[in-house]
Amino acid sequence: MDNKELIKKALEAKEKAYVPYSSYHVGAALITEDNEVYTGCNIEIASYSPTLCAERTAIFKAVSEGHLKVKTIAIVGDSSFTYPCGVCRQVIREFGKDAKIIIANNEDEYKEYTLDELLPHSFGPEDLKNANENKK
Repeated sequence: MDNKELIKKALEAKEKAYVPYSSYHVGAALITEDNEVYTGCNIEIASYSPTLCAERTAIFKAVSEGHLKVKTIAIVGDSSFTYPCGVCRQVIREFGKDAKIIIANNEDEYKEYTLDELLPHSFGPEDLKNANENKK
């Protein structure tokens, strides 16, 4: 699947967003390491804390189906170039450390990033492993 097709799926997911409070729609679509596609939209809850971003919705759907590695993720929002929040960047780090991250306005206007560009000096599973090994 090429970038434009993935962005189109993210745009379709954006239309399903449940955003009665902010009216800010976000959609995401990802490709797993084994080429499965998952989509997600943001889902708001009145008390805000349990609100879920589109990126995490898509990633958690993939993980719940046994796909633990994200190869590419496309993100679209209501404003120009909607970037993932800090929590989503950390979740992408967990399941897509080497993923290509596409931030798009539409199928023809997009930017590509690596996670290192969006979350430099990140903390991940290997840091916990190294810390535990150092305790021995």
